[in-house]
Amino acid sequence: MKRFVNTGRISLPISFAIALMVWEGAVYILKTPDYLMPAPSRVFTALVESFPLLMRHGAVTMLEVISGFLSALILSAVISLLMVRYRILYNILWPYMVISQTVPLYVLAPLFMVWFGFGILPKVLIVVLVCFFPITVGLVQGLTSTEPELDELLKIMRATQSQILWKVKVPQAMPQFFSGLKIAAAYSVTGAVLSEWVGAKEGLGIFLTRSMKTFKTAALFADVFIIIVLSLGMFFLVTYLEKKLIKRRTDFYEES
Repeated sequence: MKRFVNTGRISLPISFAIALMVWEGAVYILKTPDYLMPAPSRVFTALVESFPLLMRHGAVTMLEVISGFLSALILSAVISLLMVRYRILYNILWPYMVISQTVPLYVLAPLFMVWFGFGILPKVLIVVLVCFFPITVGLVQGLTSTEPELDELLKIMRATQSQILWKVKVPQAMPQFFSGLKIAAAYSVTGAVLSEWVGAKEGLGIFLTRSMKTFKTAALFADVFIIIVLSLGMFFLVTYLEKKLIKRRTDFYEES
């Protein structure tokens, strides 16, 4: 398994380099105009030329992403704990949470602009909506996946509901919780960019829209590259925190 993982890490940059060379060669041979399909070298040039501007827009987008992601995390944790503790809340809230995922974001984004203006608040709310559901689903499933026999045993040992929750259910819920957290992290940047399409003064979404309207396709690809990098950064940050937490728990139990 370890050899397979190492092989995958080596083959990824090689396959990526081959894809870029094929792309570059195809554009050169077919003489495709830049506004239709720029070569990777042209995208790189546009990235270097627009880098300060992209960083300024990226900082705005990341402010929206981090604010929305942390807000969704806190909201999901509180609601998940309440839903697990009180079954009636689960029965009331769960159908509405599922229904909320059936409404397209490009419908909600204009409404949020009308209701809350063109500032940072509607963008943060869109990110919260994107992140809230996967985090909540992962945490609720994790908290409810403990063995009923274990709960009965702890009750016989006179453990309170709070002790069962924090000593048993929460630690066991961490794998499912981080699975939802990684999904939310991967899509958080996309949510912010989508909200900026509707109306914004700054951000990677508005840069993308302006590049598209002016047929600056190389700059558009450069913007997409930054979006991908930020999305991967959020994903791997959560993965790093998960490994740190698991290692800390393992060390704690070994010392005990």
